[in-house]
Amino acid sequence: MAKKRQKKKLQLIVFVTLMLSLTAGLIWFANRPRFVHYKDFGIDIPVNYAVHGIDVSRYQNSINWKDVKRMRIKDIGISFSFIKATEGSDDVDKKFKRNWKAAKDAGVPIGAYHFFNPYRDGKSQAKNFIDRVTLQKGDLPPVLDIEQLGNLNKAVLQQRVSDWLTLVEQRYKVKPIIYTGAVFYEKYLAGKFDDYPLWVAHYLVKDKPRVRRSWSFWQHSESGRVNGIDAYVDFNVFNGDSIAFTKMLLK
Repeated sequence: MAKKRQKKKLQLIVFVTLMLSLTAGLIWFANRPRFVHYKDFGIDIPVNYAVHGIDVSRYQNSINWKDVKRMRIKDIGISFSFIKATEGSDDVDKKFKRNWKAAKDAGVPIGAYHFFNPYRDGKSQAKNFIDRVTLQKGDLPPVLDIEQLGNLNKAVLQQRVSDWLTLVEQRYKVKPIIYTGAVFYEKYLAGKFDDYPLWVAHYLVKDKPRVRRSWSFWQHSESGRVNGIDAYVDFNVFNGDSIAFTKMLLK
């Protein structure tokens, strides 16, 4: 009988220990650090994501992409970059060709984006992008950056956006990514383009962007610092691990 009581006591101790460990783990998980400040990058970075990247345009001036690629602070490095290619019906970013080649030579996975002008039709803007951007295996899908409504109504904007997306998808055989702000998406695009991958800009939130749909990329800061870039740069995370990221690249 004494042995049985001893055994039950031991089982109770083990059970209580396990429950305390589980509770402590749950408390840690609930209060785990979502953003950690990285002095070298100059910003707080959401550390619960594995794949980090930037986006650039002519405003970042001349970039040393080898330095960008080499920079790694603890567990954070630059794993991808979106590069501005075109804007409207005829504008080309003056740094696009140089950035595209130099980033690719440095081994940075890249994608090209088009800045949408709401006052131009979607078809001519798609042609501008298609004429300037050649995508290859290992590149990210094309991106449409939509930030302005202008004085249009929502229906007209959506039709022009749809025209761009349709032509670009036909050309590259992949669904383009839509980039926009969280509020802009919910107000002007939600319900119409929910089957497209979303890259959403939303700052000053602590765990994820506030949108009511799935998202692929999150631009969480516009004031990061990276070796090789003598200007502030936007920082992004991919919503998935490195395997999921690789699956998103063009085949």
